[in-house]
Amino acid sequence: MSNLLEIILLSLLPISELRGGIPLAIIYGFSPLNAFLICTLANIIVIPLIFIFLEYLNKLFLHIRWYNKFFTNTMEKARHKIHKQVEKYGYVGLMIFVAIPLPLTGVYTAALGSWALGMDKKKSFAYMALGAIIAGIVVTLIAYSGFRLFS
Repeated sequence: MSNLLEIILLSLLPISELRGGIPLAIIYGFSPLNAFLICTLANIIVIPLIFIFLEYLNKLFLHIRWYNKFFTNTMEKARHKIHKQVEKYGYVGLMIFVAIPLPLTGVYTAALGSWALGMDKKKSFAYMALGAIIAGIVVTLIAYSGFRLFS
């Protein structure tokens, strides 16, 4: 598998997202700017795909017992995790939530939470994308500085 495909796939995965893709891209020798652009764009592309899944395919899968249980538990965790920020800060809270470069604070959890809270999809997308850009900048700066410091 090519290095480019690996970093894109890592940036698309729920737990790693761009937080895993950008450091790997820099390790592979991509410039910090290219690492940022590729991984952040891949991470942003996930947002509408999650909304499409939740609106259409999810309804079909909910008839499967194990999926229903898994999805219900996941939704409760996402609602609980994001509700305070959204309640207090609205869409800006959604952006801040995504911008924090920690596991489980990315676009997957934010999209699930915004969908569960009935937030406007277009506004949610815009704020989550901005949050992903901020997270991408932070991760790129940390990864690049860390690799320069230790090499």
